[in-house]
Amino acid sequence: MSPAGPAWPRLRVLQTLWALLVVLLAPWRLWAIKNTQECTWQVVLNNFETVGKKDASDRFVDQEPLYTVDKVFSQLVDAPIDPDETYLGFPYYLKINYSCKGESSEALVRKGHLTGLKPVVLVTFQSPVNFHRWKIEQLQIQMEAAPFRSRERCNAEEVCLMSWYTPMPIKNGSVVMRVDVSSNGLGPFIPNKRFQVNINGFLERQRDNTLRFTVGNELFNLIPRYFVNVPSRPLWYTVDQAPVFILGGIPEEKAILLTDTNFKDFFLVELSIDSCWVGSFYCPQTSFTATIYDAIATESTLFIRQNQLIYYFTGTYTTLHESNRGSGRWVRVLANECIKKLCPVHFHSNGSEYVMALTTGKHEGYVHFGTITVVNCSITWAVFIAGDYNLLLLVEIEDPSTRKYFQVVSYDLVSDYLVVLYTIPEFIPDARGLEFLMVLGTESYTNFPMVPKGMSYNPYNNLLFIWGNFLLQSYNSKNFIYLADFPKELSIKYLVNSFYGDTAIVTETEEIWYLLEGSYQVYKLFPSKGWEVHVSLQVMQQSSLYAPNETMVTLFYEDHRLYQLVYLIDNQQGRLVKRLVPVEQLLMYQQISNDYLLERQGSHLTLSFTNFCPFTVMRLRDLPNPQIYTRQERYRAQPPCVLEPGGFHSDNSLAVYQGLVYYLLWLHSKYDKPYADPVHDPTWRWWKNKKQDQDYYFYLASNWRSAGSVHVDMASYEKIYDLKAENELPERIFLDKGTSYRFSVFLTAREPELLHGPSFQLQSKVGLAVVLADPECIEAVVKEEVLVNRNSVLFWVTLSDKRFCFDQGISGHHLMKTSMLLKVVGSSGHCFQNTNQGPRMQGNLMVPVLIGCPPGKRLAFDITYTLEYNRLQNKHYFDCVHVDPEMPCFLFRDIFYPFFLIQDLVTGDSGSFQGSYVLKVVGGGPTLDTIKEYSEEDIYRFNSPLDKTGSLIWTTRNTTTTEDSAFNILSHNSLGIEWLCMENSPCHDTIPHSIFASEFFFKVLVSNRGVDKSTYCDYQLTFQLHIHGLPLSARRAFLILMVSASLFVGLVILYVISCLLSPYVVKVCNVLCWKINNIIAWESYIYSIASDTGAFSNTSGIKSGESSGGISRVVSKVAGENRTDTKETLRKKPIS
Repeated sequence: MSPAGPAWPRLRVLQTLWALLVVLLAPWRLWAIKNTQECTWQVVLNNFETVGKKDASDRFVDQEPLYTVDKVFSQLVDAPIDPDETYLGFPYYLKINYSCKGESSEALVRKGHLTGLKPVVLVTFQSPVNFHRWKIEQLQIQMEAAPFRSRERCNAEEVCLMSWYTPMPIKNGSVVMRVDVSSNGLGPFIPNKRFQVNINGFLERQRDNTLRFTVGNELFNLIPRYFVNVPSRPLWYTVDQAPVFILGGIPEEKAILLTDTNFKDFFLVELSIDSCWVGSFYCPQTSFTATIYDAIATESTLFIRQNQLIYYFTGTYTTLHESNRGSGRWVRVLANECIKKLCPVHFHSNGSEYVMALTTGKHEGYVHFGTITVVNCSITWAVFIAGDYNLLLLVEIEDPSTRKYFQVVSYDLVSDYLVVLYTIPEFIPDARGLEFLMVLGTESYTNFPMVPKGMSYNPYNNLLFIWGNFLLQSYNSKNFIYLADFPKELSIKYLVNSFYGDTAIVTETEEIWYLLEGSYQVYKLFPSKGWEVHVSLQVMQQSSLYAPNETMVTLFYEDHRLYQLVYLIDNQQGRLVKRLVPVEQLLMYQQISNDYLLERQGSHLTLSFTNFCPFTVMRLRDLPNPQIYTRQERYRAQPPCVLEPGGFHSDNSLAVYQGLVYYLLWLHSKYDKPYADPVHDPTWRWWKNKKQDQDYYFYLASNWRSAGSVHVDMASYEKIYDLKAENELPERIFLDKGTSYRFSVFLTAREPELLHGPSFQLQSKVGLAVVLADPECIEAVVKEEVLVNRNSVLFWVTLSDKRFCFDQGISGHHLMKTSMLLKVVGSSGHCFQNTNQGPRMQGNLMVPVLIGCPPGKRLAFDITYTLEYNRLQNKHYFDCVHVDPEMPCFLFRDIFYPFFLIQDLVTGDSGSFQGSYVLKVVGGGPTLDTIKEYSEEDIYRFNSPLDKTGSLIWTTRNTTTTEDSAFNILSHNSLGIEWLCMENSPCHDTIPHSIFASEFFFKVLVSNRGVDKSTYCDYQLTFQLHIHGLPLSARRAFLILMVSASLFVGLVILYVISCLLSPYVVKVCNVLCWKINNIIAWESYIYSIASDTGAFSNTSGIKSGESSGGISRVVSKVAGENRTDTKETLRKKPIS
């Protein structure tokens, strides 16, 4: 309160009060913590070549891992790494600095390093759309940044420029990454800050290492005519999934604004499309324009509308498709249709994203989602409700007997059923001073016609808005409420929904209005008195985000906060800026400026304000550990220790950091395997053979003897299972069947004002309301505890699932969207809390709730306990001859007792599966390479106890079956499985490939769907089972016996005969050998005589033919005589 002299003129009093109001409403940091510096984090991308370079920044284009990191790891001898592994790295680093207002950033970073400051980076990967290809999971990795000297020249002894670096990880299936940077608690106070680091699949790297857009050509000149006095337009994209936003509406230019950082920076791109105009009698087009009117961004594809033509372009995202599937050019679709409008589908479903197109001309009344036709009508807007697979259509009906009127029509895409839900009144209702009015048809109406222009739907709270020159809302699409605070003289151009309880409204005159869901009061944000106060304060602080001449380009929500993209002209220079719309401050300014009172107390005027907030303190308490409900998996990684006095890292140590983080996430991706490890943790296999040497590695590091001057601490790479709550409700809650979420709300009531009269009456009361979007599916129980001595109330809130609103599903698939809204009665738009980031609205808390099987739960084959129990029950265990530790064998003749685990990948819990399940053999083969899938008919024959064809593979003594008796129902208490492999089964009469018994690999499917009512999870596990010792068929066994016996008898007979005939055989062999030796000796003798004679003839030099002939005859005669003598000698020699 501030006194004012009674002699002041009235005008001077009001001017003084407004000046005082501006001072009072200045940001609390200016006077409450004025000595605290205003500092902020700064993050950019660097690749390997630009690390350490000043002002270097890169775009997120490359998506392939790098193999160069492995060279560094080969130098790390005597380190706890596996030398046989190949270590890869990510293509980018995050470069982190911080700056404070009015100080040098370089000096601040050095000071922060010397005082122990280390940024902590939390990277959150957005789960993929296509759950058929990728696993649905909520994954985070927390990394500590490593200090690194700049490569610039430095005259200082230690350091001039430095920054912090962490690897920028990539995960298959995710193209949207959220980076949260915080402090480790040392050094200066720097508020946490969030950055969007998304992959841009519409850029490609050229041979000269420059980047070029694949969708068109970048324009570098933001001409004022592109934005000045150009109407704003909505920003349409798939919520939480689109890595790139696009915005059209640039007059007479086929250009769009494109950003991969939520407009922190952006590009103006001229699209490479053919600007055709194909207007005709069937497709009326009054004029041609190059303007891109509708632009929608999805996870990997961009859609645009120019005139009546639709084009799309798919980006290059190898992390999504594992191949280069990007478009080479813009592709035109629906070439035979005349499209008047594209309608966005804000949420993906069923593993897909959707865009709807409304037609005009000869096919007026078509909406292309499939193709839906309504006769004699024009579809103005369409909304897709994914949970019900339903379309809501805003239809304009032309009835010749009456005027045109509008209806809300529901179309079921499954049953092909069309039904009219609501007929919109022809005129705007007369609210007669009320904030809202229930439209029942019995109320009076004004003379203003209702002109519907569009619809907006929030799938979390089922809230449907119909907007035009009015605003209707409904929670069931049948009963509507008219919000009378919105003036009927205005017309809404588009709505912006945060889907967390806030809605912004933009009119045709560029006014901004605000609606807090759950209330019925609509607030005007711009232009308003509150806006004037806020702009005045910003001008006083010399903010660069405001200028006298500005044009709003678009309005959008980011992290539950409202932002503007505005074109400013300041000093004849135009620029685009993204700035926050301070909704809370504007409401607070507006509330105080409207509700103050001048009272005369004695000789002075007193200024007083009325606070309409019913409480002074609101706190959330007793919050459970969040991970079990948020399903966030989190890993922690710290940089390797460097043996350098200043603690600065080198290129090699950063490369090691890259490889370790990559390997950590690789272990995570490979952990989802059917055979459970003995220890339920993905990092167990990494260090299981190195833990015993941990002290040795520490000894090397403490004595500065680690190889490569790098020490890897095994405890620095782990999965976190015990995150604590942060005194706020989680971003979303997952509820399985019958689970509950319990917390408390502490409210301190405002000091009551005593009203004088016959009796005293308390002016302030505190009440808490819980609004459920689907009360037939979830329930809330609120218990009140009054703390009289503290003038406070403690409310215990328990949110529970009712157990019957969801069928069983795969983990993370087809979840039902709903929500819970906590609302303190009377707090909407009146209660604010000051924080270090400005005021925050209190009293309304909306939490999305997802019902179904939560992500991160799985069924695993408990091979450890199965082996132990089978050995105990069968009194023995025989493994295969060739042992495979990853897939142990089971003997065919033994009873098989399988056991399974329910493993929670988020909390680390792992316990025996106690529910019922159905086991089916769905494939098999004699080797791993020959396993084939069985058809549905074969699966029935091989597994059903009703089979009469002699095809059963297995059986059990359990008598419990499914309702149709088609399959046996097993549990952890079952009597085991007996292998049969009957005559017509694929494992019957398996031929062995060696001397060892036959083997067979079964592909087994285990599922609890339809037989286990304790959970919403359809635990489906498919694993391979190795069975050895399979018997042969009787026929083949008899054949083998006969062949074996015949061979044996034949060998015995042969042996006897050989024993009897052996003396004669020996004698014959000796004679034969003697004759062979004589023949060989005779041939040798003849050869030697011939050689000697030839030598003599050559030496004598006789050339006469007669002499030669005579000598030949003499030689022949001598040879004949010698032969005769030899024969006679042989006859006389006795045989010995």
